[in-house]
Amino acid sequence: MGSRTARRRVLRISVHGPSAHRADMLAVEEPLEIRIGGTPLTVTMRTPGDDIDLAAGFLFCEGLLNPSVDLRQIRMCDENVADVTLEVAAGRPAEVPAAPAAPAPRLPRRPQDIGWPQEDTQVLLDTQVAAQARRNFLTTSACGVCGKESIDAIRVKSRYDVAADPAQVSPGVLASLPDRLRDAQKVFASTGGLHAAGLFTADGTLLALREDVGRHNAVDKIVGWALRDGRLPLSGHVLLVSGRASFELVQKAYMAGIPVLAAVSAPSSLAVGLAEEAGMTLVGFLRGESMNAYTGAHRLMVATLAKH
Repeated sequence: MGSRTARRRVLRISVHGPSAHRADMLAVEEPLEIRIGGTPLTVTMRTPGDDIDLAAGFLFCEGLLNPSVDLRQIRMCDENVADVTLEVAAGRPAEVPAAPAAPAPRLPRRPQDIGWPQEDTQVLLDTQVAAQARRNFLTTSACGVCGKESIDAIRVKSRYDVAADPAQVSPGVLASLPDRLRDAQKVFASTGGLHAAGLFTADGTLLALREDVGRHNAVDKIVGWALRDGRLPLSGHVLLVSGRASFELVQKAYMAGIPVLAAVSAPSSLAVGLAEEAGMTLVGFLRGESMNAYTGAHRLMVATLAKH
């Protein structure tokens, strides 16, 4: 696995003062190929780290995995990453071996020497599931659903009844989450170039945080962690994402059984439509002490003004 950051010499320009060269830290973006039974399935541009969770979360959110019976093994094929085997029995979480020691950072390469790193994820699934997954995907850090043939192909049905989740969340707790998320973003603090997804309990306790150049990847890493830890469905939890709330992020939260999705920026119209259809609570513009509840306001403990 490569480093999550890279150092680059830049020219720092000041409008009202002298400019100077300085070292700058960049968030690493590299391709990750996911294969099923040796056959390439998709390539996603991601920040290295938590790649096993990324592969598991991606496949689950695509509706290709049953969390209790389908997954046999996920292993990184790169020589610097230990093989990980998941033996999943019905109703029992997998035993995950200890993570290997972090490899030494790569030396910087000249621009003309940079190619696709030879890192991919090999996923072994039951034969029937593997056959269903023989689809071509091409995802990028900007759009996780690029290459899908139609809107129907990405409206994946969740196995969980999110609408029936009785979770209640205080607006005060929601308002505190962006600062908690930012305080836990270690790589963002040094690069300023990563999105984040954080999974919280209804009382605001941070359970997991993942960073990536793509919001969809960060959420997949959260879902993959929950899948491998036997935590699905994530009933009663809150998922907070940096940036906007897209249709795809609502879909991933829906697939994982998360009743409340909050974003620091705006949702799209399609995201709001899916959240309403799924019975999810969708909150946007979560900044300071204010926020917009687009769907599922019944889960937020607020007093509203009477309509006139």
